Amino acid sequence: GHFEFLDGDANGAGAEGGAAGLGLDCCLGSRTQVDPVNVQDFEGYVDSEGRFRDVDSLLRKVFEGGCSPSLRPRIYPFLLGYLDLKGGTTAREREARRRKKHQEYEQIKGQWATISEDQARRFSKYRERKIQIEKDIVRTDSSHLFFKGKMANENVRRMRRILLAYGFYNFDLGYCQGMSDLLAPLLYVIPDEADCFWCFVGLMDKMERNFDQDQSGMHNQLLALRKLVQLLDPQLFAHFECQEQCQNYLFCYRWLLLHFKREFAFDDCLRLWESLWTCAFCDQLHMYVCVAVLQQFRRKIIEADMSFDDLVLLTNELSYRIPLEESLRNAEILCKFAGDAGQQVLATIAPLE
Repeated sequence: GHFEFLDGDANGAGAEGGAAGLGLDCCLGSRTQVDPVNVQDFEGYVDSEGRFRDVDSLLRKVFEGGCSPSLRPRIYPFLLGYLDLKGGTTAREREARRRKKHQEYEQIKGQWATISEDQARRFSKYRERKIQIEKDIVRTDSSHLFFKGKMANENVRRMRRILLAYGFYNFDLGYCQGMSDLLAPLLYVIPDEADCFWCFVGLMDKMERNFDQDQSGMHNQLLALRKLVQLLDPQLFAHFECQEQCQNYLFCYRWLLLHFKREFAFDDCLRLWESLWTCAFCDQLHMYVCVAVLQQFRRKIIEADMSFDDLVLLTNELSYRIPLEESLRNAEILCKFAGDAGQQVLATIAPLE
């Protein structure tokens, strides 16, 4: 049900607006900074035949500390459901699956790679998607050294091949703007193109509703975000409600659509995603991250009486300035404090059929 902030402060969530102002640290504990899981740690969870043991402990450690850069190419196929983590498969069985999936990727790639110019002229869906992909990939993270040089860069060409292949793999959804943003960090981490494709498939399985043609997935998330702010910070909620344009929370649209990908450098973005993928107590933790970030800037928002345009400007200016670990810690506290009421709100976000 409804609850009040515990500090009794007129500003609701405390002087600084962070979740610590809720007075919750003492009763819930807070996330302490721990070392990222490295290759040696990871191998400690594998027996002589490659079967994983105590998977929940491994996932908890990833949630708390993230992964070292050297581990990411090895663990992401497991975190994104491409390779089996919990089913007790051996390393040999997983390698057999990997070979099979590599062949499958080549077959999918062949579906677009063999389309002639004459065919393409009669295949408007393919032609439109190809044009959009080729426009987007040269703009995606183009300032990053890994993607510099446009189509002369093999990494940009890999992005093109994977997105064209995904358009055939999931033909009903196809390609939507924003997908290249989600693929870029995976390309940065995973050197093998086929492995990267299947990891991207796993990520899109989690995020496909963000790209619904009727935008219902995003609409439901924005509506849920509004309810979470009402639940967790009535004063901030009241400020947004006073201005009709702010009631739709569209100033948070990009955060939700891309899970903060444009708000952090690659390493921090991946650190955030690793926590989202491995959170055992909430499969929509990104919603609480949104609330946590809004709360970090609540005093500025309220005292400056920010309008919708001001909020759009603020959220754009926050790129690369959001404190990651504090936001994750506060999101966890807010999630636990919201309890069943928060779960009921998030249940309104319709899952994939």
